[in-house]
Amino acid sequence: MPPRITALTDPDVSASSRRLAWLAAAPDGTPLGSAFLRLLTRAGQEHLAELEIAVHRAERRQGVGSGLLEAAVATARSEGRRSVVAQAEEDSPGDRFLADRGFRRVLTLTYARLVLADADLAEITRVAELPHPGYRLTSWEGTVPPELARSYADSRRAMDDMPMEDTDYGTVVWDVDRVLAAAEAVAKRGDLLHTVAALDAADGSVVGFSELVTPGDGRGDAQHYGTAVLPEHRGHGLGRWMKSESIRRARAAHPGLTGLLTDTASSNAPMLGINAELGYVPTHRAVEFQLDL
Repeated sequence: MPPRITALTDPDVSASSRRLAWLAAAPDGTPLGSAFLRLLTRAGQEHLAELEIAVHRAERRQGVGSGLLEAAVATARSEGRRSVVAQAEEDSPGDRFLADRGFRRVLTLTYARLVLADADLAEITRVAELPHPGYRLTSWEGTVPPELARSYADSRRAMDDMPMEDTDYGTVVWDVDRVLAAAEAVAKRGDLLHTVAALDAADGSVVGFSELVTPGDGRGDAQHYGTAVLPEHRGHGLGRWMKSESIRRARAAHPGLTGLLTDTASSNAPMLGINAELGYVPTHRAVEFQLDL
């Protein structure tokens, strides 16, 4: 008997998206799987929806995932979306499920982890303290200081040419309100946002940044959110410099941290090189899939 697919009310609404949800259940009400569809609402990304599907291991290959996918895709179409993206670990059941249902592979990501107990902190400190003529580092916790807010928002265009391969990701338009909303979202869920930024010594403007989010209790693994440098300031080692300082600060502020996690497009050779130099070890790869509606 096919699973019953029920649409749920999801309160997860933000300034840049809203989320829809479905539950798949057996006739007796036993949960079998779930789906979440995030509809992006910011200018430049209104065409896009992000999909997550999870099915209990014992219930796979019984039509549960297909039922959830059908409901989510139908809704994406009715909402006027032209692309649905979803991610799965490479060579996993989810990888094969998406490929068999018309999704195409558009991006491969390499996930890596720095084990802090094994990190060469002396070398990382040395890199963080190297002089970079014409530049200086600054840092903050949580929301960007008001005097840097505009410059920091402007510097987010450093991510515009981040390798996305064939993903129909659209254009992310950053302004001060979006920068503040992103920091507030991290705080609301109880995590801590740490940012290291490179400043142009001539005018004090932000030319690059490296973000790290740590658990609120300062324990376990922290997650890098992004490291980027404006195109006109590349070639000076600023990415490696900022990331080294971020590692050093995280270790000093949160001795209970065990590791730092990062994910990078497999085609982004410069950042993969920085990660390798700093001691990050690849853990797995994931594939970003896209369904064109």
